[in-house]
Amino acid sequence: MEILIILIYAVILGLVAPYLTTQSREYGVLLPPAIAAVAGSVLWIVLTWLDFKHAEAWIWIIVMAVMPIAMVIVSQRIAAHRRKTREAAKAN
Repeated sequence: MEILIILIYAVILGLVAPYLTTQSREYGVLLPPAIAAVAGSVLWIVLTWLDFKHAEAWIWIIVMAVMPIAMVIVSQRIAAHRRKTREAAKAN
C-alpha cells in the first residue's frame, strides 16, 4: 500500500516537472515521473532494510524530499547529455 502512495506522488511530481525545469522537450513527459518512481521505490526499500518503520514519519519525510530532488537532477543531466550528443553529431 505504501508503494502505491509513492507511485501516486511520482505521478504528481511528473505533472509539476515541466514547470520545475525548462528542458522538458529534451526528454519528454514520462521520464521525470519514472525517475521519481524508481528513486522513491528504491529509497523506500533501502530505508525499510535499515529498519525504518512504515508508521514513522522519518521514512515518509526522507522519501518525499529525495524524490523531487532526484527527479530534477537526473532529468537535467539527461537533457545536458542529449544536447551534448546532438551538438557532437552536428559537428561531424
